[in-house]
Amino acid sequence: MRAIETIARPSFKEELAAIVREAGAIAETTFRGTFKHWTKGAGSPVTEADIAIDRFLRERLTRLAPDAGWLSEETEDGSARLSAPRLWIVDPIDGTRAFVAGRTDWCVSVALVENGRPVAAAVFAPIEDGLYLAIAGEGATRDGTPIAASRDKGFERARVAGPKPLIERLARSAPKIVAEPKVHSLALRIARIASGQLDVAFASGNSHDWDLAAADLMVQEAGGTLTSFEGRPIVYNRVEINHGALVAAGRARHDRLIEIMRGSSQP
Repeated sequence: MRAIETIARPSFKEELAAIVREAGAIAETTFRGTFKHWTKGAGSPVTEADIAIDRFLRERLTRLAPDAGWLSEETEDGSARLSAPRLWIVDPIDGTRAFVAGRTDWCVSVALVENGRPVAAAVFAPIEDGLYLAIAGEGATRDGTPIAASRDKGFERARVAGPKPLIERLARSAPKIVAEPKVHSLALRIARIASGQLDVAFASGNSHDWDLAAADLMVQEAGGTLTSFEGRPIVYNRVEINHGALVAAGRARHDRLIEIMRGSSQP
């Protein structure tokens, strides 16, 4: 069954929302208590909630789309996903450093990808933002209310979030932007473009498929764009799942952003 047929089922959106809300409840319960955490790889933090949610999501999402492959930050990657016609891309807790530090800007991020692009997505930030939900061609919502990216073209008082060096590069050409506090979850930072809470969101060159896929569809369905600084959209489920510097904004502002960032020099 093709992903487009899967998501066309009347109950699909409701089932996806329920699954991600339950995953978020697991995270929130853990967050409000005492939990174990450790480091992996190059010092990245992981918690017992990350592992529990990863297992929960794999079981429930596999039932929702049984023929989909799997890519998650907390599951060992393998080549089998490359031949999968569709794929779940999951970050059980995006913003684990914030989670461990007691901050609330973290989320559960889930996307179903087909032919390299997301077709269904949910981003759930149970404490700060609620549930973002998007289906390709159907728009994006937050807690059931339709959302839209900013349609403004200019940069005066534009709210910008992301790595400080990238904000400073933009500010040299657009000095009246407003630098917002850091949003530790990249998925949530980009999703806030979709809801109009932010006007520009940057990602540095160390993001992965699981940080981006769900929020990418939110932005697209809300009338925005997420691309590289060269203006190229992201293709998911490749051998290499790391990505370079990225920028998200409403479509009216995005082209000018690309011009500015390509023309500006790094500090």
